[in-house]
Amino acid sequence: MKLTTVLAAAALAATALLTGCGTTKITDPAAAPAPGNYADVNGLHMYYEVHGEPTAQPPLVLLHGALSGIGTDFGELIPELSKTRQVIAVEQQAHGRTVDIVRPLRTPQMAEDTVALLGSIGVRRADILGYSMGAGVALEITMKYPDLVRKQILLSGGLSADAMHPGLMDGLAELKPEHLHGSPFHTDYLKNAPRPEDFPRLVERIREQDMNGIPVFAPEAVRRVTAPTLTVIGDSDIVRPEHSVEMFRLFGGGIMGDTPAGLPNSQLAILPGTSHITAPHRPDLLLPMIPVFLDTPLEDAR
Repeated sequence: MKLTTVLAAAALAATALLTGCGTTKITDPAAAPAPGNYADVNGLHMYYEVHGEPTAQPPLVLLHGALSGIGTDFGELIPELSKTRQVIAVEQQAHGRTVDIVRPLRTPQMAEDTVALLGSIGVRRADILGYSMGAGVALEITMKYPDLVRKQILLSGGLSADAMHPGLMDGLAELKPEHLHGSPFHTDYLKNAPRPEDFPRLVERIREQDMNGIPVFAPEAVRRVTAPTLTVIGDSDIVRPEHSVEMFRLFGGGIMGDTPAGLPNSQLAILPGTSHITAPHRPDLLLPMIPVFLDTPLEDAR
């Protein structure tokens, strides 16, 4: 099945699921409504939001998926998560309220932008939840800045293009903005972006990145990650379940927990009746799971 076919079907499914989840339109890129703000990092005027009050726990940083934004991916999770911890959500280059600049869109650069933004607002330790493209950004941060990340949640992400079902990337060169017209990706961008006319530019950024810049995380490097990791996919995700089990094992999971050593740091969850697009929109499954994982004291994790 070609990616263009998948995206067209996903756009229809997402429209039915997510209509109305966008937020207020911003026409001035120098301004942002509460709780939003901007930080100038690496030549980027980068949008972020802070929800909730600081607690004894580190803040939870949310990293959205490709073509998306904060409200589109996390609108159903933020209100509940921010009741018990501070939540910081960012919008990456060319996405949402963050205007594009002249450079390719790449996972390592998005990671550097995110780390720079967190540093600019005084965050020295955080938990990170990344979805899809954002999962790759989260893992890049965890691997390069291990002192910054306490725990990570990787939702519908993989270690390379091999994570996906065979043939999914076929036809990627055919991806056009009109394939996404009417979807929440498109309608939310039109509502929120300072330059709504740049949606074709965003689609081209993603198309070029997926053709030339999909990150590859070496298994031996992933195995060295010490941050407790929760890997989550949908049972009908674009990520193969076999790949998520491989990730789980690389993070130290897949062992018997009924020993004196107890459970490993790594956890794995497969959401029933859930696709890639709908994965972040299962608050019924994610909200009982995320706080328990984050709130488990590190000294109790093995």
